[in-house]
Amino acid sequence: MFHRFSNSQSHDEGDEQLQTESKIKELEDAIGPLSGNSLKYCTAACLRRYLEARNWNVDKSKKMLEDTLKWRSTYKPEYIRWNEVAGEGETGKLYRANFHDRQGRTVLILRPGKQNTSSIENQIRHLVYLLENAMLNLPPGQEQMSWLIDFTGWSLRSSVPIKSAKETASILQNHYPERLAVAFLYNPPWVFETFWKIVKYFLDTKTFQKVKFVYPKNKDSMALMNSYFDEENLPKELGGKSILEYNHEEFSRLMTQDDLKSAAFWGFDDKLPSYIGNGHSGAEVAPDPACHETTAT
Repeated sequence: MFHRFSNSQSHDEGDEQLQTESKIKELEDAIGPLSGNSLKYCTAACLRRYLEARNWNVDKSKKMLEDTLKWRSTYKPEYIRWNEVAGEGETGKLYRANFHDRQGRTVLILRPGKQNTSSIENQIRHLVYLLENAMLNLPPGQEQMSWLIDFTGWSLRSSVPIKSAKETASILQNHYPERLAVAFLYNPPWVFETFWKIVKYFLDTKTFQKVKFVYPKNKDSMALMNSYFDEENLPKELGGKSILEYNHEEFSRLMTQDDLKSAAFWGFDDKLPSYIGNGHSGAEVAPDPACHETTAT
């Protein structure tokens, strides 16, 4: 009896795998020949994420992917370098954690109460840089990241403009589909509800379902967060046991090293073309991140 069930299950999984591969091939054919960074971006794993984001509808997935390729060709996220956005990161309002979640996902820590600038363009550019960096540092076989959002010090006065929140949601959902596994909003103040009532309408259903509110006095919500993270790794400010202090100089050194790693991944030379940067000064460190074989929101 056990063997009959096992064989049947194996057969079903095999059929599913064949169907997945068939859909990926169909999308690949629909997109047509690619070259340069677009070719590097569109791995099988990448195509699968776009299919998942559009419920395996090839036409809709094709439209979504073409929009991303167009966006990447103009915004050039793979060419952003740390020295261009380092000023945004001085307070540690957004950075990659030095630990992974229980599934090996890259973790981004966001602390909106530490906002230190007013340029929406630069803030988005900083976010995009760290999204690319998070993907660059995924372990083999893992395609998603987790977000931890610490609301210590947050107020409506320090909140990001609605325009910025809308653009952030758009970029994450449309150009980094199936990359976000979960976003924990830790101990948001009651006034955040006013902001959230507006922001939540910018999120599609899939992204909305990945957002989890956590309150230190609510055992169920804490248990949910601990099912994703080892409390020995979590900072005390987020209900864990670790002492984690953001050091901008150390993080800058790490990001500069990652810029070189990114350049090696994309096959760039050790310097960026002087014309790259969307009007920003070209970086002196190395070039390029985008969608790798370990590619998913």
